[in-house]
Amino acid sequence: MDEPLPIVAVRTLVLFPGVVAPVTVMRARSVAAAQAAMRAGRPLGIVLQRNPAAEEPGSPDMHVLGTAATVLRYITTEDGQHHVVCQGLHRFRVTGWVEGGPFLAARVAPLAEAAADTPELRLLTAHLREHALEALHLLPQAPQELLAVVRTLDSPGELADLTASFMDLRPVEKQEILETEDVVARLQLVAERLADRVAVLRLSRGLRIVEEEDDPLPAEAAELAAAIEAAGMPPEVHAQARRELKRLERIPELAAEHSMVRGYLDWLVELPWGGAAEPAIDLAASRRVLDAEHFGVEAVKRRILEFLAVRALNPRGRGPILCLAGPPGVGKTSLGQSIARATGRAFVRVALGGVHDEAEIRGHRRTYVGALPGSVVQGLRRAGTRDCVMMLDEVDKLGRGGRGDPAAALLEVLDPEQNAVFRDAYLDVPVDLSRVLFIATANLADAIPAALRDRMEVIELSGYTEDEKLEIARRHLAPRQLAAHGLTAKRLEIGDDALRVIIRDHTREAGNRELERRIAAVCRFAAVRIAEGEAGPLRVGAAEVPGILGPPTVENEVALRAGVPGVVTALAWTPAGGDILFIEAARFPGSGRLILTGQLGEVMKESAQAALSLVKTRWRELGLEADAFAASDLHLHVPAGAIPKDGPSAGLALVAAMVSLLTGRSVAPDTAMTGEISLRGLVLPVGGVKDKVVAAHRAGIGTVVLPERNRKDLEAIPAAARDSLRLIWVEGVDEALAALFGGALRPS
Repeated sequence: MDEPLPIVAVRTLVLFPGVVAPVTVMRARSVAAAQAAMRAGRPLGIVLQRNPAAEEPGSPDMHVLGTAATVLRYITTEDGQHHVVCQGLHRFRVTGWVEGGPFLAARVAPLAEAAADTPELRLLTAHLREHALEALHLLPQAPQELLAVVRTLDSPGELADLTASFMDLRPVEKQEILETEDVVARLQLVAERLADRVAVLRLSRGLRIVEEEDDPLPAEAAELAAAIEAAGMPPEVHAQARRELKRLERIPELAAEHSMVRGYLDWLVELPWGGAAEPAIDLAASRRVLDAEHFGVEAVKRRILEFLAVRALNPRGRGPILCLAGPPGVGKTSLGQSIARATGRAFVRVALGGVHDEAEIRGHRRTYVGALPGSVVQGLRRAGTRDCVMMLDEVDKLGRGGRGDPAAALLEVLDPEQNAVFRDAYLDVPVDLSRVLFIATANLADAIPAALRDRMEVIELSGYTEDEKLEIARRHLAPRQLAAHGLTAKRLEIGDDALRVIIRDHTREAGNRELERRIAAVCRFAAVRIAEGEAGPLRVGAAEVPGILGPPTVENEVALRAGVPGVVTALAWTPAGGDILFIEAARFPGSGRLILTGQLGEVMKESAQAALSLVKTRWRELGLEADAFAASDLHLHVPAGAIPKDGPSAGLALVAAMVSLLTGRSVAPDTAMTGEISLRGLVLPVGGVKDKVVAAHRAGIGTVVLPERNRKDLEAIPAAARDSLRLIWVEGVDEALAALFGGALRPS
């Protein structure tokens, strides 16, 4: 290896190639080495110390032969301990130690393993396999997975390493086996050590059989047996629990396997297998809860009530899985909590953002140290009932790595045809999820994998208008922050005029999170005044807001940057809601080039090319010379260059910016537009119209030009935005230019 290998020095563990084992790392340098290997995606070296007493071992304290391992999992427990689950790859020999770094490292040479297939080798392999299987069967409870591997493993060297790994040997004895490079010699050495252990196991088994005759049931087992009977498990689960209980009785209490089996039984006992009938749904009460806790979003609330009505009439029916999609802060999670309150169910949230391991959904096999059920089963235990509302938060942010596809694992969870017998890898028994009411959330529905999105009905939540934000702040945000800061409405009154100033001058967002933070800042200001002894109720009005929050943080960009030839306002859609952006055009002598800046994506660059071609075909109508484009360059810039921008919906705005520049005519500062264009001059429909129009309303726009084929989205636009904006619907570019420039276009 060219690069030094991070090394973890261990006192008692010898890791063999092909073996999966947990490594507890406690020293700071060992933690740094494990984390460096994890970050770089490189192997980690596991080397036994010669001197176990050395706290900070150096090269003299270390063996020179170790095992390179892949880090399968890095676990940090609540008490601050670090555990690394590793799988051995191959032996290596240290050729030189690297001193002075934040962790122990070494330059190493991998050791190749090869052995000629001889009768002696085959005989030794068969002999070792036979004794290894006998040793495993003599254990109190032989792990079935290990038995299967020993029976089927073909490689003599790997069989010797695996057998040595589960034998009860001292670390120095295991290190001797690790350092035996010759496969034949290693098989002989392992067979000799194993023969002694088999003799001891035969004797201890005979003694154990005598001791266990007429033994009373231990108190722990009796307690678990009673819990199993009281849990109301299905027959298959009950039989599995009884088998594991018998296995637990045969395992010594100090054995590591005892705690693993006990933990497994605790999970089986604590899961809600039975339970009362599904709680009845009172639709009138549900409507009152939704109306009281959420202002606006009428279409969303209506769809949720329809969903609950069908559930009330047919509780065992297989209704759709709802997915609430919208920008951050619009109330997706709180809607899920309201559904739980409206239906009288327990609410549990499962966070899926950043999950990239299928085992996080489906659970880990019990053969791994520290294995746990998946997040769905964990959520079921937290809820304590199968009749719960389980919110799968941020399903659009599921990752996909080398450990399976968590989105694919969710397909079984969300499929009504399959989730009645969902099988978690840790429990390995069917779990009925059919009575769970799943609600998913996402910021961007298009980012959800197609197969998973097909399982769900997506309900779009858009941003709020200024009036809706004012009402939400008055009803929900301000009372919540007053209570959080130990205040009451009698001690602090935040006027509607102050709330409007905060909304207009200090926030620009689709949701309400920043608004709530600003209200919290006002409450903190008042708390200081009151704590210092100021008497009487405090009232915060519009005039007091600048003194508390400082100068406005949101500028009126429309007034500052529009109203001149070559500058137009476009409407854009982002995962955080709608927004406005400006397109600026400049012209100077050149050779007919089109220059594009502002970190534009490929689709937006193609839209700019199409816009230029469209303008060139209309040179006569625009009153331009035939060679007007050949002797000059056009530069199109979209400010906020650090933010990537893409999509075809800016096509109409790009045409308008070029026409404005070339004709010297300005587009009104309070006019914005959106629409894709074709080379024939058609204005094609675009997505996100509702969010874009709400953003225009929020930014103080007065007129919005939209594609005629998007008129179907009119009903989805909030009434406050519809009533305050002048919406112009156009089918073609010529119609749009006439509306933007007030008729025929000629250079001024």
